[in-house]
Amino acid sequence: MTEILAPTPDGLARAARFLKAEELVAFPTETVYGLGGDARSDIAVARIFEAKGRPRFNPLIVHLPDLDAAHAVGVFDDVAERVASAFWPGPLTLVVPLRPSARLSPLVTADLSSVAIRVPAHPVAQQLLRAFGGPVAAPSANPSGRVSPTRAEHVLAGLQGRIAAVVDGGHCEVGLESTILGLAGEPVILRPGGIPAEALEACLGRPLATGGDAAKPSAPGQLASHYAPSARVRLEVTRPEPGEFWLGFGPEAAVADLNLSPNGDLVEAAANLFHYLREADARAKGAIAVSPVPEKGLGRAINDRLRRAAAPRG
Repeated sequence: MTEILAPTPDGLARAARFLKAEELVAFPTETVYGLGGDARSDIAVARIFEAKGRPRFNPLIVHLPDLDAAHAVGVFDDVAERVASAFWPGPLTLVVPLRPSARLSPLVTADLSSVAIRVPAHPVAQQLLRAFGGPVAAPSANPSGRVSPTRAEHVLAGLQGRIAAVVDGGHCEVGLESTILGLAGEPVILRPGGIPAEALEACLGRPLATGGDAAKPSAPGQLASHYAPSARVRLEVTRPEPGEFWLGFGPEAAVADLNLSPNGDLVEAAANLFHYLREADARAKGAIAVSPVPEKGLGRAINDRLRRAAAPRG
């Protein structure tokens, strides 16, 4: 059985011991719950792929407590230093050249010459990373391709018995995975997320393209079908069909079965997205119809997740 640990010194010490023993521990971040394993251990990383049923060609994000620790894993040029200093700790992942002396398992990087690194802001994540004292590979703590977890009970619903423990730190405030910014070449947004593109563009003083390859991912979250509930998802719906579960947004969808944000607040909608998708999936008797969400700010990340949830399943 998977242990449920409190975010106390004793609970975090036990979680760190599990990580040091090459076991897996789920823990909260400000974005979603991550499924952590020692990023230096082939065994621990292989267990992550096994627990999630995740494709082995899909890279993982390495979580570290601060920029100094990140320097030991990746190579940061002036641009990477500027962005990291502006947004870390926080919901931003940077893909930078892999430092040859990093000693990461090649399974973490999918044998690429780059590495995805994040410094989370959540205090429980910070305390666990410091208690462990090493790099932690941590994709979202859910079966691969399914809806990401924003509460400990979501983790247990998908991974009970497959992992050693989950640290219950309550709900995740941001509710969307981190934005991934590729800096191994020209800056490019590889995945929209918790930091709006506009904020990154203001920091860099330039517009940013959105890239990524679903067939050969250079970062997580690029597969065409991802974040998917069991029910079929239909997007841009202003009037659902009979029998559809309506997941609304804004005052125009006041009579929806669930509303991501009745006031049209994109921050609130992002925080509710995965939890409401799970609830919609549990209550839907047919398809899930989703209201239009503005393609701006965090709306870009919300729509990215919704498009992948609605994509044809492989």
